[in-house]
Amino acid sequence: MNDVLLEMRGITKTFPGVIALDNVQLTLRKGRVMALMGENGAGKSTLMKVLFGIYQRDAGTIVYQGEHVSFNGAKEALENGISMIHQELSPILHRSIAENIWLGREPVKGPLQLIDHDKMYRDTEELLQRLNLNLNPRTQMHELTVATMQMVEIAKAISYHSKIIIMDEPTSALTDKEVTHLFEIIEMLKSKGVAIVYISHKMAEIFQICDDITVFRDGCYIGEREAQYTNNDELVQMMVGRDLGDVFPPPTAKPGKVRLEVKNLTVEGAFSDISFKLHEGEILGIAGLVGAGRTELIETLFGVRHKDAGEIWINGNNVEIHTPQDAIKHKMAFLTEDRRQSGLYLMLDIFANTSIAHLDAYRNKVVNVLDVRRMRKDSETHCQKLKVKTPNMHEAIDNLSGGNQQKVLLARWMLTKPDILFLDEPTRGIDVGAKSEIYKLMRLLTGMGKSLVMISSELPEVIGMSDRILIMHEGQLKGMMTGTEATQEDIMSIALN
Repeated sequence: MNDVLLEMRGITKTFPGVIALDNVQLTLRKGRVMALMGENGAGKSTLMKVLFGIYQRDAGTIVYQGEHVSFNGAKEALENGISMIHQELSPILHRSIAENIWLGREPVKGPLQLIDHDKMYRDTEELLQRLNLNLNPRTQMHELTVATMQMVEIAKAISYHSKIIIMDEPTSALTDKEVTHLFEIIEMLKSKGVAIVYISHKMAEIFQICDDITVFRDGCYIGEREAQYTNNDELVQMMVGRDLGDVFPPPTAKPGKVRLEVKNLTVEGAFSDISFKLHEGEILGIAGLVGAGRTELIETLFGVRHKDAGEIWINGNNVEIHTPQDAIKHKMAFLTEDRRQSGLYLMLDIFANTSIAHLDAYRNKVVNVLDVRRMRKDSETHCQKLKVKTPNMHEAIDNLSGGNQQKVLLARWMLTKPDILFLDEPTRGIDVGAKSEIYKLMRLLTGMGKSLVMISSELPEVIGMSDRILIMHEGQLKGMMTGTEATQEDIMSIALN
């Protein structure tokens, strides 16, 4: 077909002990959006890194615009019209939006080839206006929200005048309004013949914006479908190779006595006068729009932030939590929203990342050394229970897929044997299979009498997993309802009033 822009055939890529891609294929056509789907670790991002020149393939062919190609790095791919928006952002925080967009290709002037800052800011302003992004090109990146940084990354990709744009989980940090804006940009790109690879675990988005769907499983190509001729159930079956049954498992326990009570908690500028109770064996969901103060509330309870007023009671005792170490001593755990920025030690291996929050429990008080053998055994046991896909425990955590990184973080906190577990966006960027496993783990924990607080921007998840739901808006507690009585419409109505 003359509209085929890219063909990848027989692509194979291996790492020590792992076949990441096994004879897979992908076809992209001009002016169409191809969804690339599969569980975490299926090989989606690996294939895109092969195309982008970050990894070199072991076998297979890549035909781009009718010619066989093999890029030797991201710079070469970008120069040939292929750009990639990575799932994990890595902006230069103390540089401006303009400097981030034109990094390495700044306009120059004069015989000394000095950077032409005026032109760079003009070009940036024109680009942002074209995309209806109301941003000042001189704003420093660290002043932006994660969602706005994501939109800047999208603008940067478009600035290359690319023929192919790879979007890896582009909406993971975006509000509904920003998602709508992104989809408008995608439609504009399609009208200009740009082909887009769209990697996402959000089914509703896939069917809303994508024309074609390619599915991988365990590093293998499973099949391609036109979006209009398939459905949610077929895609799930293709991705996981099994029927997941009910998405949200039913409660396994009835809430018991009060384990945590928060009284009039306030942090100036973030939230004020928040009060609620958390019971044994309960999942308490917290819903609200971005900026509602949900994360700030949990960070305060865990000692990341200092409260200005209010009280925290655990098991009937008034406690002071000034640091995360204090929280851990009170048998609390916190799975953060941004696993790469505030959760993982990217330069360390799985073993270190799993055991690092629980070192004191393995310390011999007499000779002050760690029982490494017991640490390793416990770490391996918890990672196996959570089905972490890895050749061994010494694999660098940065080499794992997002879903497997999330499982390692869960294994870390399970080692501390917490009574109270805070989960901030626990399934963000996670595939349907991994989501199902995390949901089952949450129910297992409540069945053991553990108490969970879950923040999620996905309302079906909040409703499906929560015994009770707190609804926040602009730092205020606006309402509370049970999971059985809640609807998405009711939650949004309360959140916006």
